Amino acid sequence: MTAGRVLVVGDLITDVVAVLAGPVATGSDAPAAIRFSGGGQAANTAAWLAAQGVSVTLVGAVGDDGQGRERVVELERAGVDCAVTRHPEHATGTVIVLATAGERTMITERGANLRLAPADVDAALAAAPDARHLHLSGYTLLDAESRPAGLRALAAARERGLTTSVDAASAAPLRRVGAAAFLSWVRGVDLLLVNADEATVLAGGLDPAAQGRALSASARRIVVKQGAAGAVWVDRDATVAVAPARRAAVVDVTGAGDAFAAGLLAAWLDGAGPEVALARAGDLGALAVSQVGARPNP
Repeated sequence: MTAGRVLVVGDLITDVVAVLAGPVATGSDAPAAIRFSGGGQAANTAAWLAAQGVSVTLVGAVGDDGQGRERVVELERAGVDCAVTRHPEHATGTVIVLATAGERTMITERGANLRLAPADVDAALAAAPDARHLHLSGYTLLDAESRPAGLRALAAARERGLTTSVDAASAAPLRRVGAAAFLSWVRGVDLLLVNADEATVLAGGLDPAAQGRALSASARRIVVKQGAAGAVWVDRDATVAVAPARRAAVVDVTGAGDAFAAGLLAAWLDGAGPEVALARAGDLGALAVSQVGARPNP
């Protein structure tokens, strides 16, 4: 089991997940199975890490409201230590997720997540002398208001000798900030995770291995997630590893990338090589898509 604590920095959100029975009927009604659950890229990754027995702390921000309190309680019950700041003047973030069997569209209100501050990160690191790795949700960098906290998280981790990873988060906001800016923010991280759309935004329309090689100028290791086509690992030692996707009955892809990231991190921090780490990540990703919701089922 992974020795040392992982700090996960970023968003904690309420997901309103609508698993659609068919296409959206614009201007009319469409049937769906709807549920409210905990979400947020960082919180989901922390929950999946805890489910694997990894000591993990989530660093985030919520409103001083019922939703925020519920989100923290459910994470603590899942084994996540929460260094979460409450902001009475802001609501806890909410995402409406429209999910089909193979895709999901998210409508987002960032809420209190935008209030995450560098001081929150420093306090969490000071309270975790056993920390060995810091994982950052890219959403923290993609919003200007929370960006200082994301940049401080990476800088403070380096100051303390922690390894670092970043999940690029989402293609549309990456386009808005621009590839050059984002890559300058994550320069020097030990591991960068991107999906196929994010890789295209950051590295152009190349094949996944070539995208990884291009991105290795910014990060030491790159993992390009390709959904049903599997994943590719590229590092600066010219290592290229390819893993096929695990077969699974797809119910809801919400949070699958976060489960994948947690499986990858747990294996890599345990000393696993690229093939084993990708396989473990794929196992968790397959488990995530076979259920409704972004977190491990109790």
